[in-house]
Amino acid sequence: MQSAVLSGAQEPMPRSRVRQVARDIAETRQYEVSMKLCKKVEMLLAHLKRIPGLRRLRLRGPCGANDEFLLAATAQNLRILAKIFPAPQKARSARKKRRLP
Repeated sequence: MQSAVLSGAQEPMPRSRVRQVARDIAETRQYEVSMKLCKKVEMLLAHLKRIPGLRRLRLRGPCGANDEFLLAATAQNLRILAKIFPAPQKARSARKKRRLP
């Protein structure tokens, strides 16, 4: 039975050929862009686990886990937006008032 299944299948590529294909892919521009994006996503997920405390979920069940993750991701997005668009600062006067001793 097994020989009938394998009779129409292609032979697997040798490992040296597979490694060469992987090396060729790694040299492309698309791969470089993909790796940069992947690193950004991994850093965001690592930050979510470290800062908001998503290492252990407090809400139970898939819905609770989803809600907790969305809340933490929203907080992180707000933090990033606050860096991009800082709050307006109060205008300072050109002269500082001198304090008398």
